[in-house]
Amino acid sequence: MEATIFNVQRFSTEDGPGIRTTVFFKGCPLRCAWCHNPEGISPRPELMWYDTHCIAARDCLAACPESALELTADGMNIDRDKCTACGTCAEECPAAALDIIGVTWTLDKLFDEIVRDVSFYENSGGGITLSGGEVLLQHDFASALIHKCKQNKLHVAVDTTGFASPGIFDNVTGPADLVLLDLKTMDDAASREFTGVSLDLILENARRLGQSGKPVWVRTPVVPGATDSPDNIEAVSRFIVANLPNCERYDLLPFSNLCISKYERLDMPFRFRKTELPAQESMDELKSLAESCGVKNVVVQGLTVRNA
Repeated sequence: MEATIFNVQRFSTEDGPGIRTTVFFKGCPLRCAWCHNPEGISPRPELMWYDTHCIAARDCLAACPESALELTADGMNIDRDKCTACGTCAEECPAAALDIIGVTWTLDKLFDEIVRDVSFYENSGGGITLSGGEVLLQHDFASALIHKCKQNKLHVAVDTTGFASPGIFDNVTGPADLVLLDLKTMDDAASREFTGVSLDLILENARRLGQSGKPVWVRTPVVPGATDSPDNIEAVSRFIVANLPNCERYDLLPFSNLCISKYERLDMPFRFRKTELPAQESMDELKSLAESCGVKNVVVQGLTVRNA
C-alpha cells in the first residue's frame, strides 16, 4: 500500500495537542484561493526550482529527458506540459536547487518514520496528524495508517475539509482520536467562489461528526475580503453551537502571505498576493464575537499585524 506525501513535518505544535508529526497527503478536491500549501493541491508530484540555491551549473538542462527546462536571465522556466516530474534534473543539480514535491511512501516506511519521535509524543501528550491537501483523497492508505498507529497506542488527529462521501469520511475519522475540521464559510455561494465546491457535503459530515461525540477542533481561515466578515464568523459560531457539542476548540487562523514564493515556484497565480495580514484588533473582535455566540475556547492562531 502506497501514498503520495508532500511533507512529513516533525515537531509540529499547531496541528493538535502536544508535539506531533504531521503527514501532508498530496491532492485536494478544493481550490481555496488563499491556500497556504499550493504544492498539496495537485495529486501528482511536481517540480520546484529554488532561485536562492541555483548556481547556474546547467547540469539539469542536459539531464532533462523531456527538454522541459530553460534557464534565462529571469530564472528557470519549467514547461509543465512536458515535465513528468521524473526527478532526473534534481538528481543532477549540484546545488539542490530543484526538488520533486510529492514522494511515494509505503505504509511500513512511513510508520517507521513516525515512530522515531514516539518519546516526544508520550512526554507532551502529542501524536500524529494526517493533513494535506486533503487526506480523504487517499482514504484507504490513511485508514490503514490510522489503524497501525492505534495498534501502537499513538494519538491520531485527522485534519480535513470534510469534503468526501459520508462513507469515506466515517472510515477515516471514525478510528481517529481527534478531528480538525475546516469550516471556512457558511455561505454556499462564497464557498463555490473561493473554494470551488458546495457546502452540502461538508456540512452534512460536520453534523455527522457532531452526532458521533468525537472530540473536534473547528478551524476557520480569516481571509480579508473572503471569510473575515463578522456575519461569517457569527454564522460559523452558531453552527458550532447548534451542531457540534463536541467542539473542544475553535481556531481563528489569520490569513498568511508567506506562501507567495510557493505559488511562484509552481507557476501558479495567487489571488491574495497583495492582501495584508489581519490586524490584531480585528482578530480580537472576531474572537469576542464567537465567544458571545456561546463558543468555548476560541483561539487566534497565527501571525497578525499590530494595531495602528
